[in-house]
Amino acid sequence: MLSALKVVALPKNGKAGEVILPGVAEGFRHVVTDTSRGPFHVVAYLERELPQGGIPAYLAARKTGARSFVLWDGPERRSRLATLVTTSAGEGVSVYQVWGGQGELVGTLVREKALSGKGLRTRWTVAQTGCPEAVGFKGRIFWWYVWWLLFPVQVAIGVGSLLSGSGDVARGPRRIIWRAGQEVPMEFRSDEDEVQVHAQWADLRLAAALSALIRTFDSWMGTPWDDGK
Repeated sequence: MLSALKVVALPKNGKAGEVILPGVAEGFRHVVTDTSRGPFHVVAYLERELPQGGIPAYLAARKTGARSFVLWDGPERRSRLATLVTTSAGEGVSVYQVWGGQGELVGTLVREKALSGKGLRTRWTVAQTGCPEAVGFKGRIFWWYVWWLLFPVQVAIGVGSLLSGSGDVARGPRRIIWRAGQEVPMEFRSDEDEVQVHAQWADLRLAAALSALIRTFDSWMGTPWDDGK
């Protein structure tokens, strides 16, 4: 494993856990860290890029699958590490491009929602410029079978949790393993909510954008970092 990229929420006092991140500019509430270099090694500062119409317009477009955000390389917002934009979204299929700070295309990310016409599981495609295309599916088929078999029990637990104000239900399988031929360049480990980079050729900017993008699609039990009002 070369890197392990994870979105970390920052409390208003600028701390992540018990470690103060120096110089975090006001307005930043999430960063991408590389936990392989330390739990709070920041590689990018996350910020939504709002369209005309501001936050209401962003949240409305978000429902169709559209996303747009910046990964700054420092808290001063002097230089963009990467920018993610939506090129198309709708009917369960969303296409995103990741651009570098010099205006170069780093790669393309495609999310095809489960049951959107191409499969029973959500499909993620990562196409880095000049590199082989990698495809990954959300969750393993076996664990999806197990999860659906236990779904009636989970519904009962969920109802009990709402009535009692405590408890939790199991989330659906979320691990994603990207494959490019016989190679596994990246994987999303759901237990740590991090994208692990294994291939030497993988661009860290694209992997960081992917880690941030995946977390915007947290299920109804998760907390997407980009849906704040």
